[in-house]
Amino acid sequence: MLDVAHHRLALFWGLALLGLVAPWLLTELEFGDWTILAPSGRACAVASIHDGDTLRAVCDGERLQVRLYCIDAPEMSQAHWGRASRDHLRRMSPSQVTIRVHDTDRYGRQIGEILTADGLSLNLAMVSAGQAAVYPRYCQDPRFFAAERAARIGGMGIWASAGNHQRPWDHRRGSQ
Repeated sequence: MLDVAHHRLALFWGLALLGLVAPWLLTELEFGDWTILAPSGRACAVASIHDGDTLRAVCDGERLQVRLYCIDAPEMSQAHWGRASRDHLRRMSPSQVTIRVHDTDRYGRQIGEILTADGLSLNLAMVSAGQAAVYPRYCQDPRFFAAERAARIGGMGIWASAGNHQRPWDHRRGSQ
């Protein structure tokens, strides 16, 4: 029994490390005219963090509301889960970030990946820490699914106990 727990823990940390290191390795790879991942993005100042998957930023004087790409964090109305997710993003967010915009949603928000100066994806870090789930409807990036599997195996954050905080999209549907 103890041996199985050690294997699960080793698998968790291996996947978590892969999820954190892969973006750095892949951002610099180029194949002729093809570059893996999006171009470097826009340099921005974080103005405020609303919840675990939405922030406001100022980029070259332009104010943006940014929905974090590929993730869905618990809603603020979901007991302590929403506040814990927001507070985690606040703690790990530097004042200056790079935003790789992927799209614009129906509310006019930019959908983006938020990167620190050293290339850490805050989106991926939120999933790795168990503070957000992968939003499968809007994400095909395997890095996120690997990070979520590792967080689930480790029982981290929202994966520590079952409930609709693990699927914020279900909570929103039920509260409308």
